[in-house]
Amino acid sequence: MEGKIDPSTIEDEGVRQIVIHLMNLVETLSAKVNELTAENQGLRDENNRLKGEQGKPKILPNKSTTDLSSEKERRQSKPRNKRSKRDHIQIDRAQDLKVDKTLLPPDAVFKGYEQIVIQDVKFQTDNVCFRREKYYSASQRRTYLAPLPAGYTGQFGPAVKAWVLSLYFSGRMSEPKILEVLHTVGLHISAGQLSDMLIKDQDVFHAESAAVLRAGLESSPWQHLDSTGTRVNGQNQHCHILANPLYTAYCTLPAKDRLSMLRVLQGGADPVFRCNELAMALMEQLGVTDKWRSLLPTLLPREQDLTEKDLNGVLDKHLPKLGGNLRKRVKEALAIAVYRTQRAYPVIRLLLCDDAPQFNALTVQLALCWIHEFRHYKKLQPRFLHHAKLLQKFSQRFWKLYQGLLDYREHPSPGLAQALEAEFDQLFGQASGYQQLDECKARTQAKREQLLMVLSHPEILLHNNPAELGARQRVRKRDVSLQARTTEGIRAWDTFETLVATTKKLGVNLCNYLSDRITQAFCLPSLASLIEERASSMALGTSWLQGP
Repeated sequence: MEGKIDPSTIEDEGVRQIVIHLMNLVETLSAKVNELTAENQGLRDENNRLKGEQGKPKILPNKSTTDLSSEKERRQSKPRNKRSKRDHIQIDRAQDLKVDKTLLPPDAVFKGYEQIVIQDVKFQTDNVCFRREKYYSASQRRTYLAPLPAGYTGQFGPAVKAWVLSLYFSGRMSEPKILEVLHTVGLHISAGQLSDMLIKDQDVFHAESAAVLRAGLESSPWQHLDSTGTRVNGQNQHCHILANPLYTAYCTLPAKDRLSMLRVLQGGADPVFRCNELAMALMEQLGVTDKWRSLLPTLLPREQDLTEKDLNGVLDKHLPKLGGNLRKRVKEALAIAVYRTQRAYPVIRLLLCDDAPQFNALTVQLALCWIHEFRHYKKLQPRFLHHAKLLQKFSQRFWKLYQGLLDYREHPSPGLAQALEAEFDQLFGQASGYQQLDECKARTQAKREQLLMVLSHPEILLHNNPAELGARQRVRKRDVSLQARTTEGIRAWDTFETLVATTKKLGVNLCNYLSDRITQAFCLPSLASLIEERASSMALGTSWLQGP
């Protein structure tokens, strides 16, 4: 940080403005130098790789200089309520322990028992040799064999299958480590058998995962959405995470464009396209020019659903000169028009996410994450102490406004909403003289409606943490297993990560749930029914019922 230059101490207005301009110029050039230095190093590394050499190693500093976390600034101290764990421990057996009577003096009197609860587990084989009755009918020329109990298919029982699924998807253990544990216990299982156990014949769980997503979408008119990278058989794909307080669902697709987001919102189904008034309005919102918007209604059938193949045929025939980007926007508008007006699948009213462009226009309303918004300010690296003080003062006011919005969620009122709107306009509309800060504030001001959506819908959160925490779980899975090698494998990743995250939110024991489904006992209620039951008592969409 440079010298302690404070322009406010300069009396001459002309000189003060020159100093402010020069300071901002230094900040701008400094940021540009850092950007070009990083780009130059990247080009050098790529040049070295093309020559068969190695690029510059990425050695992280002992202390990160680019920490974008805002947890310290927004943390509020909470009273700690320590609860006894013993109240929640299930007692499986009781055992009376006797005192050696030979050690007791003659006047010893029995005073009852002193209880102590000790937790322990058993992890051992339970190999069963089933003797199946076998009959043969000569007249029928048919053999009758006693069926195995439900869940006992192949060479391994339901307990093994439930434990393997739990260790892999919930415990984040790698397949070699799970094999090592099973071999240590005395189980004879190969790597191929373990892989099949994780992937093959999971139709029951795939169906339950799909039901969880549908129930989750129906449980509230607002949802969280985020994405993270995932590799499938050496190819880069994207895992999309949908969530609300009752569930978290995963869906991996090759891309993360707007049509992919639409597939996620429709449970992975391929989009359908329709030309109607809503589609034309969406085209204008997405930047399709008047020229093409005037032509399309004369070429496309009105109010008729088209598959992507049919739509491509019409566009290729009648609009061969339509550019790739415009063509994409047209398809997005036609697909979103179908999504918003169909009734076969739950339609989201509001999406809470970051400010990535692919989330725009998918839903009628959009809310943005305040924590993600503050990251733009965390990236500023002022070189002057004066600018650093301006940034620090702004940060304090930013989180004060954030806390005010949190208080509004607890006790909403029209008067408080107006005061918070005024405070927002003052904070982000007032120039500070620090150019880079003011540019960030102007960008935030442009997102005013999305950032203040909580004033209209107090049920929603101010951040996208539920989806981002879900994305972090996929990242941890990626760290351990690197990638899925097949389409069937990545589908299993999505299904079981959905079930793991949702059972945790609903307070359901994962291993018990897996065992219940594998043995086909179905004693435990479906996760979808639990979501529906909890949603009825949580009132996650009250403000929508009240109307504007």
